[in-house]
Amino acid sequence: MRKLSMDELNRLTVADFKNTRKFPLTLVLDNVRSLHNVGAAFRTADAFAVEKIWLCGITGRPPHRDITKTALGSTDSVAWEYAPTTSAVLHQLKAIGYKLIAVEQTTTSVLLPDFAIDASQPYALVMGNEVFGVEDEVLALCDAAIEIPQFGTKHSLNVSVAAGVVLWEFISAMNREKPI
Repeated sequence: MRKLSMDELNRLTVADFKNTRKFPLTLVLDNVRSLHNVGAAFRTADAFAVEKIWLCGITGRPPHRDITKTALGSTDSVAWEYAPTTSAVLHQLKAIGYKLIAVEQTTTSVLLPDFAIDASQPYALVMGNEVFGVEDEVLALCDAAIEIPQFGTKHSLNVSVAAGVVLWEFISAMNREKPI
């Protein structure tokens, strides 16, 4: 066994990536305070061909050295936009047909493996603040909440780790039905 070289990985250029078909997924970061988490979200969104990231409220925005350090260039490949409020973004996305899914532990949340993912449906996945989670007014706008099953003593995952887990589950389901 040997590691593949960069040439053997056949990665797309940024220009080619921008022109490829993306999965109908938008990541909405609701007041995420850590710039490293923002950068990691960009890198994960690039890996999974997510169509866009919305950076809302206090969420940091590129260019910033702490985002760039973690994103490794993905702030150039992944489409993104800033909005002062998450609720305004969710109203906009809902109006164009997105199903709004909060990644949050609630009284009605569905465990991620039990959530029925429809590959023909565009989704906006809302990730909340590292301490306070998804804001209550934002949660009220969502169509559903999903949570990642956990078996240890902690009640949550780091927001960038949670984004990776949830995006993988959605991408896996969508790619089975409609391969990219």
